[in-house]
Amino acid sequence: MGTIYAVVNQKGGVGKTTTAVNVAAAAAALGRRVLLVDMDPQGNATSGVGVPKEGKDRPPATTYDVLLGQTEARNAVIPTAIPGLDLLPSNLDLAAAEVELMPRLARETVLRSALACFREEYTLVLVDAPPSLGILTINSMVAADALIIPIQCEYYALEGVSQLMKMVDMVRRAVNPTLRIAFVVLTMYDPRARLNQEVAEDVRRFFGDRVWLHPVPRNIRIAEAPSHGLPVTHYDPRCRGAMAYVEIAKEVVRDAEASFG
Repeated sequence: MGTIYAVVNQKGGVGKTTTAVNVAAAAAALGRRVLLVDMDPQGNATSGVGVPKEGKDRPPATTYDVLLGQTEARNAVIPTAIPGLDLLPSNLDLAAAEVELMPRLARETVLRSALACFREEYTLVLVDAPPSLGILTINSMVAADALIIPIQCEYYALEGVSQLMKMVDMVRRAVNPTLRIAFVVLTMYDPRARLNQEVAEDVRRFFGDRVWLHPVPRNIRIAEAPSHGLPVTHYDPRCRGAMAYVEIAKEVVRDAEASFG
């Protein structure tokens, strides 16, 4: 049985999609079958693995179609150019799902039901949630076995984390009692900046041993890679950012495989 991870943080620009894309790509490079699920209407995880969000080459079905019951999840999944990595893509259509799901019964469990069929096919399913605490993020948390929380090493890093944790507790109480926080990943870290060091210490005090020991460094290659439609692990596998994500992916794979024995 595969393990489903939701990559969540309601604050934008913290490296959430970058973490989802690169952990997925690195895990696939380690020989595992991986499914990346794009639950963000911006579709950056989709374009980040080289799949166009719009135009004549856009995928015929997306997470929007799956959530609204217009197609089966299996029929919306497409292969990527990265061996072992498949994608359930997204685009701006998904923004309408926030409204269209509201009148539905059990609307918070739609994604969980859709992804259930993939547990025997993939070692990892990584869900890139949107930067919000709306119904799409709730669906991502309900579907997940565990959370990966990227936090940028900046002054406002912990702002909103308490709100996120309240949402996690609510999901546990109401729908998904076994949901756990697997990893907290510090991103855009500059060891020369005292502020970055202080933020990292604050995050470790808040989350304890769930914080991944080695932060992802601030690295220009990470910023460049999406414009080439590639994860940084494939764009420049020798750069510091890529090597950091490979180490995180190794630990996520170990966690996933330990979860199902």
